[in-house]
Amino acid sequence: MTHHVFAVWDFMSLTKSLQHRLTSIEVPWLPAPNPLAARLINEIVLGEETDEVDDGEYLSHYALYLKAMGEIGADPGPMRQFEQALRDGASPAEALAPLPIVEAVKTFVLSTLAVAEQSEHEVAAALLLAREDLIPVMFDRLVREMDRRRGLAGRVARRLGTGAVDPRANFRLYLKRHVHLDGEEHGPMGRRMLMSLCADDTDKWEAATDAARAALEARIALWDGMLVAIEEGVSPR
Repeated sequence: MTHHVFAVWDFMSLTKSLQHRLTSIEVPWLPAPNPLAARLINEIVLGEETDEVDDGEYLSHYALYLKAMGEIGADPGPMRQFEQALRDGASPAEALAPLPIVEAVKTFVLSTLAVAEQSEHEVAAALLLAREDLIPVMFDRLVREMDRRRGLAGRVARRLGTGAVDPRANFRLYLKRHVHLDGEEHGPMGRRMLMSLCADDTDKWEAATDAARAALEARIALWDGMLVAIEEGVSPR
């Protein structure tokens, strides 16, 4: 999670890139040229940046992930250092360089930020096909396994006459919100947005396909790099 949080963070750069270009956030305001795409990206940003995680409590999924890291004792130090460096005016490359994280993570973040500078349909393809479409199935498996283990722990606790406290409540919430939002809302919204942006333009569809494929390859390299770090016992501390 100390490494993966960087992928949670850089996801927002893709959404904000699209929001900046598909909606009007300038003064004086002008109407968006593609109202459907503007509506869809605003809906996605609303859920990702200010999700209602509890009654009257709003958090970005990035902030919720950091809370989940605190529950299990994952080190947030590298991400906090990175965030502060950005606030102090460092470029992403400069902020990443000294961090004690695996190189695959640094490479992935920089590749994501490069994608965020591409055309709208390429960014939308990377966002949908390399992120939103993958997450629900992946996270649902984690939730099911956590629920299975939680059920076992609960039965043991009842036999011992003690209360069972979920030590990963925020992580479970993070996973479940993504299973719900990405599977039922953001995924379908992303597909409609991509179709709206590409329409009947064959060149745009080809570029979107290439962008999605490159983003998937980058994601595979990210997880391969983190797996090597886990197997080698590399610690970011």
